[in-house]
Amino acid sequence: MVKAKRKVMAICFTASAMLASAGAVMANAELQKMQQNANNWVMPNGDYASTRFSKLDQINTKNVKKLKVAWTFSTGVLRGHEGGPLVMDGVMYIHSPFPNKVFALDLNDNGKIIWKYEPKQDTSVIPVMCCDTVNRGLAYGDGKIFLSQADTTLVALDAKSGKKVWSVTNGDPKKGATSTAAPMVVKDKVYVGISGGEFGVRGHLTAYNTKDGSMAWRGYSMGPDSDTLLDPKMTTHLGTPVGKDSGTSTWKGDQWKIGGGTTWGWFSYDPDLNLVYYGTGNPSTWNPIQRPGDNRWSMTIFARDADTGMAKWLYQMTPHDEWDYDGINEMILVDKEIKGKMRKALVYFDRNGFGYTLDRANGELLVAEKYDPAVNWATHVDMKTGRPQVVSKYSTEQNGEDVNSTGICPAPLGSKDQQPASYLLATIRTVLRANQPRLYGL
Repeated sequence: MVKAKRKVMAICFTASAMLASAGAVMANAELQKMQQNANNWVMPNGDYASTRFSKLDQINTKNVKKLKVAWTFSTGVLRGHEGGPLVMDGVMYIHSPFPNKVFALDLNDNGKIIWKYEPKQDTSVIPVMCCDTVNRGLAYGDGKIFLSQADTTLVALDAKSGKKVWSVTNGDPKKGATSTAAPMVVKDKVYVGISGGEFGVRGHLTAYNTKDGSMAWRGYSMGPDSDTLLDPKMTTHLGTPVGKDSGTSTWKGDQWKIGGGTTWGWFSYDPDLNLVYYGTGNPSTWNPIQRPGDNRWSMTIFARDADTGMAKWLYQMTPHDEWDYDGINEMILVDKEIKGKMRKALVYFDRNGFGYTLDRANGELLVAEKYDPAVNWATHVDMKTGRPQVVSKYSTEQNGEDVNSTGICPAPLGSKDQQPASYLLATIRTVLRANQPRLYGL
């Protein structure tokens, strides 16, 4: 009798798991279908591949000069606005900087407000926000609009009514943690990053279940393997297993606990590989002489399993960063022929002035070239080690001491900061750099 009950329970559990998995796949299919409708813009980067390209052609080079204002709308907040709106089935969802208002506007009725959400946040969060009180966007999935508030509260709002369905706290502003990034929804999970590397916040990407806000997993940028979700034998860096506790071995003592590498940028996703891609920011503290070593895994591209969070591969672009070249720009996923071979590529333009193309399935480095000819802090990237070859003149450390180096290019704002790159631009650069790596300035 007991065995029979166990069998029934096992069958019920398996059936429930299968139904949950099927539901997650259906949710993902719905979102992808909405992406295919050119009238919709369902995520900040346009699609999972972060192409930021619209197929709409009503406005073109011949008639753009005839455009006139149809209507305007003010959020009522006079601070920096970053990140674009979402558009779905005739409704525009827009957001504001702190206090992070959200509006649903009827595009068929001159932007009439359908609903408004205005959270009440403690203003003490403002002094620990860098830089400005911005918010980079909303996410949609499972019939909900997701907002990551400045105070790190992740909120799920009913897309039709604006009613709050659930909320969860993702960090502690009293310890310097804030939130400025746009979330991303994949299947039944919503992914959200964290800001505050300047205050010693240890970066992480966290997945929450869209249904109820419960945490599915969290992967830190640095720390022991149990924190970073790295497998010493299976997770690779340029094809080589990272080894045990790679997230602590290049830090002095327990400095990794305040290691920075926050995740305030953009996220991409490959449905076929089921991998989420994103970059980490500068290591902490800012003063590099106080944190000897490569400071892994700050300034790194991560590829994580969307369901479990386990990292398949990663690549550190700027080991032991001395110049604040945050590695958080968008990862553009492009299927292209490179050197005669079709590749599932990831194209990335970093603030450090180098453009990178990697095989997004295994993390192989295919291209690493300057896209800005004025870059002088490094001569080139060693394709075997993946390391930039730093010019000592532009290092901020000389003979073990701090120096006030000048003439460094790029400055901390980077050759490219958050200014969007498009699929077409990425494609041209990828092909040319793969075949003519000395052709710059496009």
